[in-house]
Amino acid sequence: MTNTDDRYYQPTDIKDALQTIQKLFNTYTDAPLTPELMAYHQKLVNQLATNLLPLAQQQHDKLRITQINSMMAVMQDWLKLRLNGQVFGGKMQHFKFASNQKAQYKRRVHKIRGNQNHRASRH
Repeated sequence: MTNTDDRYYQPTDIKDALQTIQKLFNTYTDAPLTPELMAYHQKLVNQLATNLLPLAQQQHDKLRITQINSMMAVMQDWLKLRLNGQVFGGKMQHFKFASNQKAQYKRRVHKIRGNQNHRASRH
């Protein structure tokens, strides 16, 4: 029989663990909310709170502590929004919330000297 420890991913440091949790979180942000998904989500949040946060505090790494706290805030906001039936509208990027909405710019395209096919855009 195979060893069950071999099937689980073992991160090398705190940053690696945070990136893994971020990647997992981004995979299910738009999925339908089920009890299994809520349990899985709570498991990830508990991993941040009970395993990674004390480890970062033990190493006195202020950057990782703030990143872990911002990740936990984003993940808790996601759960609140989804329980209220609203759309999350973004993803987690660099351990913070990143919105899907991009700035749109208006373009005015005109022809310079009407006999040519080239178009210039003036913003």
